[in-house]
Amino acid sequence: MANGWIKLHRCLTEKPIWECSTPEQRSVFITILLLANHKEKEWEWNGKKFKCQPGQFVTSSTNLAKKANVSRQNVRTSLAKFKNYEFLTYESTSTGILVTIINWDLYQAKENESTNELTIDQPTPNQRLTTNKNIKNDKNDKKIKYADFVTMTEEEHQKLITQFGERGTLDRIEKLSLYKGSTGKKYASDYLTILSWERKNKDKSTHSSGLLPHERDLL
Repeated sequence: MANGWIKLHRCLTEKPIWECSTPEQRSVFITILLLANHKEKEWEWNGKKFKCQPGQFVTSSTNLAKKANVSRQNVRTSLAKFKNYEFLTYESTSTGILVTIINWDLYQAKENESTNELTIDQPTPNQRLTTNKNIKNDKNDKKIKYADFVTMTEEEHQKLITQFGERGTLDRIEKLSLYKGSTGKKYASDYLTILSWERKNKDKSTHSSGLLPHERDLL
């Protein structure tokens, strides 16, 4: 059993990566921090000897899902989100996933134990923490790629999850991505397009519910 501890800065609760995550994604987030190596460790990965650096670890979606007590789909969604937030990078192969937490030493190293100036999504060593609302809004307005041809803000994605759930949101995003990829069509807002499609489907369903079977086939 692994020993030791990790540090969690209180400012994490104010960051978009936490505020805009579901309970399942937060569980994956904490589990990733707990699994990361705190010192260099030799590992066999991709059939070869590999030295895991601090902040790295090798896992699988199945193992990570089990430890975080979530589904594999939750793991895949979480990894994609955390990568977009520049919290981590990951590389997948047939033998596992190499996860690397960006700037691990900046907020987990012992010499930083007494400071509150560093945070998990800090992109550069010299950047100081801020709760400036304009900066937070910039991150919330940034469009994230959720499929090959679908982008939207984190806030929009979260609204879809609230309305349709994780699985329902993923299905709708994949459907839109497939349609855009096959037709070459573009939309000003993928989020609003999904909502528009949903409304049209409901209207069509309501309209056809009062018709005879052969009449519904004509719609």
